[in-house]
Amino acid sequence: MKKLIVLLSLVTVLILGGVGVRQVWLSQQNIYEENGIKMIAKTEDRTFMVYRQAEFHDHFLTGVNLGATQPGSFPGELAIPKETYLRWFQQIHDLHSDVIRVYTTMMPAFYEALYEFNQSSKRPLYLMQGVWINEYDARDLGDAFGDDEALLNTFIQDTTDLIDIIHGQAELPFQYGFAHGEYTYDVSPYVIGWILGVEWDPMFVLGTNEAHLGMPIHEGDYVSNTAQAQPFEIFLARVADAIVSYEVQTYQFMRPVSFVNWLTTDHLTHPNEPDLKEDLVSVNTEHLKAEDAFIAGLFASYHVYPYYPEFMNYSQTYRDYIDDRGQVNPYKAYLLDLYANLSVPVFVAEFGVPASRGKTHDAIHSGFNQGFLSEVEQGQMIAHMLEDIHDAQYAGGFVFAWQDEWFKRTWNTMDFDLPLRRPLWSNVQTNEQHFGLMAFDPGTHQRVRYVDGDPSDWLGSEPILKSDRFELHTAFDERYLYLYLNAPGFDFEHDELWLPIMTNRDQGNDHVLNTGVTFSHNVDFLIKIKGPHHSVMLVDPYYDPFYFLYHELLELLPKDEQFRQKNTGVFVDMYQALSAEIYLPQDELTIPFSQHHTGKLTYGMANPRHEAYHSLADFYVQDGHLELKIPWQMLNISDPSSKMMLSDFYRNRAFEHEPIEGLFIGVSYVNDPGETTHIDMASTTWEGWDFPTWHERLKQSYAIVKEAFKHFGWGS
Repeated sequence: MKKLIVLLSLVTVLILGGVGVRQVWLSQQNIYEENGIKMIAKTEDRTFMVYRQAEFHDHFLTGVNLGATQPGSFPGELAIPKETYLRWFQQIHDLHSDVIRVYTTMMPAFYEALYEFNQSSKRPLYLMQGVWINEYDARDLGDAFGDDEALLNTFIQDTTDLIDIIHGQAELPFQYGFAHGEYTYDVSPYVIGWILGVEWDPMFVLGTNEAHLGMPIHEGDYVSNTAQAQPFEIFLARVADAIVSYEVQTYQFMRPVSFVNWLTTDHLTHPNEPDLKEDLVSVNTEHLKAEDAFIAGLFASYHVYPYYPEFMNYSQTYRDYIDDRGQVNPYKAYLLDLYANLSVPVFVAEFGVPASRGKTHDAIHSGFNQGFLSEVEQGQMIAHMLEDIHDAQYAGGFVFAWQDEWFKRTWNTMDFDLPLRRPLWSNVQTNEQHFGLMAFDPGTHQRVRYVDGDPSDWLGSEPILKSDRFELHTAFDERYLYLYLNAPGFDFEHDELWLPIMTNRDQGNDHVLNTGVTFSHNVDFLIKIKGPHHSVMLVDPYYDPFYFLYHELLELLPKDEQFRQKNTGVFVDMYQALSAEIYLPQDELTIPFSQHHTGKLTYGMANPRHEAYHSLADFYVQDGHLELKIPWQMLNISDPSSKMMLSDFYRNRAFEHEPIEGLFIGVSYVNDPGETTHIDMASTTWEGWDFPTWHERLKQSYAIVKEAFKHFGWGS
């Protein structure tokens, strides 16, 4: 009877006592207490351990980085609703992921969803919580202690606010661009560590060190510095000590602490690195030490990608390393080197590759490039890197990223679009937008068209051009211009189709040099379909942003006087820049400017519902039906949502924008360019938008990563 009374009392407390009591009831077996201090995770020597089911476990932890956006929003808008988080958490759980990592304070909906999900899940999702610092303020100050330690104080305040938030004891006032609201859900039993800060700008670190030479080291109650610490490392120790002290004093709780780091500011030496900034200064977290009272301990977190910085390609040590597979593997060589020079548990807090059409950099030994990878290749490469991370004895690895991010920019495409409109459309030429395991595809429930040779989704479409040989149709969405050609007599293996496109009415070619081909309108772009391996999209060099930027403005490549003239009849290949010329100091070797042929068209099944889906496919042909999708940026459309295009480059010698009414497109067989061929063109246009449509789709990489997580991780 006594047990029954106690049980009924507990149930009554649960009903009347609210959320906080329910949390203790469900989670008390997963909270460890030592000398009056609660913990759910701690470090011992090189081991990171999580307390679960009344004991500490030291399993390899897998996870994903979760961004703060969906299409139509910037990160500061924090627009993701609770029901979306709940859906994502289930998919992340099904991925066999142990951990979600976030970079900054999230809206209450995130923590509410995490709490609710974990109440109904036998295996909880843990959180690695980040705290962002304003990189623009850091850049402007150039000193972590500048302006009377304003940045330091803000960093500490933001973190102590987060401590209150995860304990369900906070209310943040509205501030545009920041999380706000009432935080009442106690998720502290699921936050296994702090990963604080950002990828540190080397000039910011160097500026701090040089401004405070001889600064006394920090000696704290929980985190101190070693005698070798530089001023920036003293800054980190002060932050860590302050937040541990606050959580212990306020909640009698502590958790392991780490700071973001990356290869640019690691504490290793890379003598063959061509860019001085990439090996200029170190942030050495070995110069932070945990005092005896800090029983949760310190760990290290690094963002490690296979293609950047250049020493990942050219280090004389790393490029000679052969892994257990018998392959050259600079990535694993770096992981081993880094691990050997640390004394605490280490996480690779970011790793991955983008499944994008556009490309920014090559990993010359492995092919794990920054872009122009299919979703299958993305998954295979992530699994490969996860195995390397696991075998190098790291505590875990967190994939970047869970979802694609339409707002992102990339250095080799950002001059060609309108920054404030980026979240409103999907630019597959910008690789930074496509690191996710989950895609946001245009269309509320499905895409407006699928490139698969099946014309059924074109039923009811009116052709813009029609003859006894062709019907040409167009469609548009937030990612592509779609072309459909119904050509019953088209012989894909032997016929050559030319499709000219005009965007800018004040320039372009009305003919093709040294041929008999002419056009009814001046043409900026020319698509040639010639079998599965030799199809290409060309551009009038006068309207080629690659040529204008790298040949004319930056003068990194030779100029051609003819390319500055209108209506030359010349069309050239389309490229993306990968790297300017670099000099390798150890090798005493100059590597020339490198570029990627982005105008080459890939043949394949482009319908993700099909088992033969190839995510890089641009066009498909079946039974005289040709379908083609062209990324907006390849047409120099700088914002399809507001119908803006790049204007004449040479007018003001800059990238500027002007409205576009629509396109003119034509089509013809040109099996013999020497014959006289006149191609008529017809107009087509689209409706702009102020908010995009999209639907979620798990990429092919998701299933591959799921198997890797299951094999190497704890969460299976």
